[in-house]
Amino acid sequence: MRICRFDDERLGIVEGDEVRDVTEVIEHLPAVRYPLPRTDPLIAHLPRLRPLIEARMAHAPRRRLAELRLLSPVANPGKVVAAPVNYLKHLEEARADAGLHHNAKVEEIRKIGLFLKASSSVVGASEGVAIRLPERRNDHEVELAAIIGTKADRVPVERALDHVAGYCIGLDMTVRGPEERSLRKSVDSFTVLGPWMVTADACPPPVDWDLSLTVGSEARQSANTRDLVLSVAELIAFASAFYTLHPGDVILTGTPDGVGPVKPGDTIAATVQHVGTMTVAIREASGPGASF
Repeated sequence: MRICRFDDERLGIVEGDEVRDVTEVIEHLPAVRYPLPRTDPLIAHLPRLRPLIEARMAHAPRRRLAELRLLSPVANPGKVVAAPVNYLKHLEEARADAGLHHNAKVEEIRKIGLFLKASSSVVGASEGVAIRLPERRNDHEVELAAIIGTKADRVPVERALDHVAGYCIGLDMTVRGPEERSLRKSVDSFTVLGPWMVTADACPPPVDWDLSLTVGSEARQSANTRDLVLSVAELIAFASAFYTLHPGDVILTGTPDGVGPVKPGDTIAATVQHVGTMTVAIREASGPGASF
């Protein structure tokens, strides 16, 4: 099942070039009150909602996918966990290019661990990327994103994928500079998720998936998840050893080599096998600006 959020917080199921609008099933989500739960309600209750979604689909209105404004498939991720230099070729690339590391020592992932991105940086494919610091280098990084479906606390590697609700494409956009990763990668709109979530039962384990990225007509990145230093399962186990993962949390699994700058006016096309292709426009942020 391919689940999308679109337009004015509507819920849909993607079938080819159409979307079945099943928004009314959201009414069956349990009511919440303060203090709010640390989970995304839709992801947390998806197993209970799926029979309702399937029953509704036969009579659901159809919409043309190309006419919809696609939002992030996760509305309220509690945290976005990211994996730095998790492809060996990207590690070599980062060490060789001063524009990437700014004279900081680049260590491999087992030594430096993971980092967090602000959940406020999450947007969907149609919302695009807004460049706040156009005087700085702003890079694209295509990644496979895993969306946690059930609570994961110190889980073993062999059971880690059992906690995944589904997968989507992630763009881990980055401002280059000397600051900590979590700051430079948490700019508003710098975590693009989409174009939809493919549920884990609708695809094979993510151990041999191709991923690629182009900017305009220029091919920039191309790799396969078999080249990951830490597999998706190992990343989930690693993260859950330090903090509990909740439904709706997102694991960005790392980007391959070929990262490069983008500028306002560019268009990114990111593709992940078994998920699809996400087209994202780059623009300059509106409003007051400041240089750093």
